[in-house]
Amino acid sequence: MANRVALTLACWDYDRTAALASGDVRPEGVDLTYLSLPVEETFFRMLRYREFDAAEMSLSSYVLSLLAPDPPFVAIPAFTSRAFRHNGVYVGTGSGIGSPAGLRGRTVGVAEYQLTANVWIRGILAEHYGLPVNAVRYRTGGLHSPGRTAKVSHDVPAGVEIEPVPGDRTLSGMLAAGEIDAVYSPRTPQAFRQGRARRLFADPRAEEERYFAATGIFPVMHVIVLRRDVYAARRWLARSLFKAFEEARRAARERLAETAASRYMLPWQYAEAERTAAVMGEDFWSYGLAGNEAGLRTFLRYSHEQGLAGRMLEPAELFAPETTEGYVI
Repeated sequence: MANRVALTLACWDYDRTAALASGDVRPEGVDLTYLSLPVEETFFRMLRYREFDAAEMSLSSYVLSLLAPDPPFVAIPAFTSRAFRHNGVYVGTGSGIGSPAGLRGRTVGVAEYQLTANVWIRGILAEHYGLPVNAVRYRTGGLHSPGRTAKVSHDVPAGVEIEPVPGDRTLSGMLAAGEIDAVYSPRTPQAFRQGRARRLFADPRAEEERYFAATGIFPVMHVIVLRRDVYAARRWLARSLFKAFEEARRAARERLAETAASRYMLPWQYAEAERTAAVMGEDFWSYGLAGNEAGLRTFLRYSHEQGLAGRMLEPAELFAPETTEGYVI
């Protein structure tokens, strides 16, 4: 152990990282301390204070940090969070909004304009449903707690109206009260659970499956980043971490279809695993640059078109080069 490099990683407790957290998978040459933290806490502490050697990070926040004069992080293509986001558009039960077109001219709450999920939602609504990004008014603030501010600063895009909600209000509360018409959110608002909001799409899964069939994209939400000073001192850490994340992902994938005993409290998990593989292919949650370029390029285009990324990046620019190619024997 004395010769191993001590490294602290902040990441949520996913099934695909469980083997890393338990120590069953150990990155080569690394003595890993795994801090299982909620994603919002990890993002805040890493972006504001650089507290960890490595951390899970919002793809959007990472892209914006990469365009800073002195980029503080470098990523590896381990996509700890991926999600379709048609299900993340919520409207008030009394709003009368029944389709994306009905959002035009309305007021939409977003925790932060630059959140990865919100970049995807706006891009998908614009490209696939004809709702321009500037066709709605955006109001920012905490979903369930007042006083949230953006973790990453950015200019207000030209032609887009973005204003904060009053300091004592929450987006979920305002949606329930009919003070805003909709919320774009990766986290389910309490107003939905209270029956005071509904999803815009009556059958979001059907919409998401159609989207995947048309595009082949399973949207990336989070990546893993190293602090750039940590990476610069030992560049081999990038590949060591990536290999470990990949090994942990494979272990989780193999357990997903287990039928001898239920690992999760989902009675029909076996059927869901089979259906997902039938719709998306066996390797539906892949890591690495290869095979994920189209989705990453789409996100980077959305970020640029929405006035966030100052220039159009290429997917390969996002990652440590040690993780995008390998040796051949």
